[in-house]
Amino acid sequence: MFRAVLQLLVLAVALGSARAAEPTAVRFGLTAVVVRENLQLYDRWSAYLSKHVGRPVHFVQARSYREIMGLLEAGGLDFGWICGYPFVQKRDPEFLELLAVPVFEGAPLYRSYIIVPRDSAFAALADLEGRVFALSDPDSNSGYLVPQAMLARMGHRPDSFFRLNFFTYSHAETIEAVAEGLADGGAVDSYVWEYLNRTQPDLTAQTRIIVRSDTFGFPPLVSRLGIDPELRDAMAAVLVGMTAEPEGRELLDAFALDRFGTFPESLFDSIRETADSLRQVPLVAPPPARAVRIIGDSE
Repeated sequence: MFRAVLQLLVLAVALGSARAAEPTAVRFGLTAVVVRENLQLYDRWSAYLSKHVGRPVHFVQARSYREIMGLLEAGGLDFGWICGYPFVQKRDPEFLELLAVPVFEGAPLYRSYIIVPRDSAFAALADLEGRVFALSDPDSNSGYLVPQAMLARMGHRPDSFFRLNFFTYSHAETIEAVAEGLADGGAVDSYVWEYLNRTQPDLTAQTRIIVRSDTFGFPPLVSRLGIDPELRDAMAAVLVGMTAEPEGRELLDAFALDRFGTFPESLFDSIRETADSLRQVPLVAPPPARAVRIIGDSE
């Protein structure tokens, strides 16, 4: 009996030591852009990054950019795939640095699309006055900042121009809202619309693009200041090097991206200039705290 107990104690200590020796998991934040449609794809990407970084990499899916930024600031995340608008906002002290930028259709750029139902008569943003309009996120460039700037040039604000405007907190859900007639129009990320146009053409076929904005820096990948520099450099190298491996190229193709690259922060100057041209007044209260989902986490 004593020997059996002793063996169990030795086994418990060994298991505890083995777990303590396991490398700490890396947390990578994502918002609900096209994650909902691609959980298996993100599982594959998590495994790919884990293998090449040498540490478990788990994606943390939150509902809003504000939640992702809060987790980055608090140290709950090491990396994040955010939007250019929160990236250019002032922080004191600064807690982010640029890690990499996706290249889409030959450039690290994207647009804001104003979309309407396919069979509607709307042909311009002005035609949507007094209608219902879907926005994506209060911290989204393409889904909030750009349409607000468009209206400002017309002398209007979203909350007075539209009969009703609401946030979906997902570009895909904005597209669905317009396609299903729940909204007369919406502002979405061009990459998300084009991605879904490839993967769910029946959905995007129910919408029509009436405005294409100027181009802006593509939503960037960032790292939190204070993490291990070796980890930061390793993650950047793995992302940029995905084009050099068949598995990496397959993942990029699945995301409809050309590659990840390194670019100067000046890529986002036009977003900063757009934000500076507006006096920001929140249209709704900040989103409530929500539970996050861990992708690729067996803990």
